[in-house]
Amino acid sequence: MNGAFNVDGDAYDDFMGRYSRLLAVRFADFAGVEEGMRALDVGAGTGALTAELVARGASVAAADPSPEFVAAFRKRFPEVEVHEAPAEDMPFESGAFDVALAQLVVAFVSDAPAAVTEMARVARRVAVCMWGVEEVDMFAAIDRTAEAVGASRAAEPRRFRTPREIHDLLAPLGDVESAELDVTAGYRDFDEFWQAMNRGVGPAGQWVASLGPEQREHARKELSRELGSPQGPFELHARAFAAVVTPA
Repeated sequence: MNGAFNVDGDAYDDFMGRYSRLLAVRFADFAGVEEGMRALDVGAGTGALTAELVARGASVAAADPSPEFVAAFRKRFPEVEVHEAPAEDMPFESGAFDVALAQLVVAFVSDAPAAVTEMARVARRVAVCMWGVEEVDMFAAIDRTAEAVGASRAAEPRRFRTPREIHDLLAPLGDVESAELDVTAGYRDFDEFWQAMNRGVGPAGQWVASLGPEQREHARKELSRELGSPQGPFELHARAFAAVVTPA
């Protein structure tokens, strides 16, 4: 998993959690998670998806390669089995789960085909989802800001960000069902948005951290302009592409 996510769990929640918690509801619905199912949260992070799976009455286990995220996860879900392990090599028996889910994970693993093959080994059903490339208002505004201020940034990983890529990733496992999952996240004001950006999470947060003081202030003003210069509460939209398969 990308080193950009070896950060404090609270920092991740502040930056992306407001989106991933909403997405978890849509994703669990799409994957057909129901009470009593055995569910595995792959690349669990700080537990946004796990919280939804537990709320549905599923029996949940989790895996994530980040020690910081695993530590935060254990504090939040002391009753849930969690392992510090990559998606490509998880310490679970074959067929241990009814469903394995990877939310916002496959673009960041070293070997996504190997990861979904491993998910298929341990579960009867496999589901994945990732944000689209141009379908997340926040990332699009950040990209425009970086171009406007002349401070290039490492792009969000582009692999497995389209419906076709997500479909084709799971296609070797069997017949794939696909969906678009939309969420809308709210902010109290632009200051709240900028504070979340300043916590160093992901490629976007690392880009902000790389800027000098003057360039950072320039970026802050330009990003506010790109978001419509909000003076109070505002919302941003995001779309994830999802696929689910029951391996043959």
